[in-house]
Amino acid sequence: MVGFPNAGKSTLLSKISAAKPEIADYPFTTLVPNLGIVAYRNNQSFVMADIPGIIEGAHEGKGLGLRFLRHIERNSILLFMIPADSNNHYKEYQILLNELKQFNPELIDKQRIVAISKSDLLDPDLMRDISKEMKGIPHVFFSSIAETGIVELKDLIWNSINS
Repeated sequence: MVGFPNAGKSTLLSKISAAKPEIADYPFTTLVPNLGIVAYRNNQSFVMADIPGIIEGAHEGKGLGLRFLRHIERNSILLFMIPADSNNHYKEYQILLNELKQFNPELIDKQRIVAISKSDLLDPDLMRDISKEMKGIPHVFFSSIAETGIVELKDLIWNSINS
């Protein structure tokens, strides 16, 4: 999972795996990657990595970014977490993507999914608007707290891993 601080990465990991990452309402609560085994259909599973929050300038070392970005290289797909209350979902995705590209251009060749977290804050019209913003990028809306969209998210991840 790649995202800015407080995007809901650790909360999601705690909901869909047995991992118990520290969760708090302040930036950089997660200082080291957390791994969780996510149960899937028919007794299958996959590993999900909660990477500490990335900020603009991370590729230059801001916010301990270089240390965090190295962990992203090990993942087969990238799940970009963008919170529903973001001012500009597409721009946030582009900033994160640029940080990865600046750090290691090969990272942008990995499969990508955008997950809009905290989607219980959105009404159907806002979801439609955000979907238009995403311009054909595979994306899903979910809420860890309301426990909505989790199955769809796991399906999208599983299908991406196995395609």
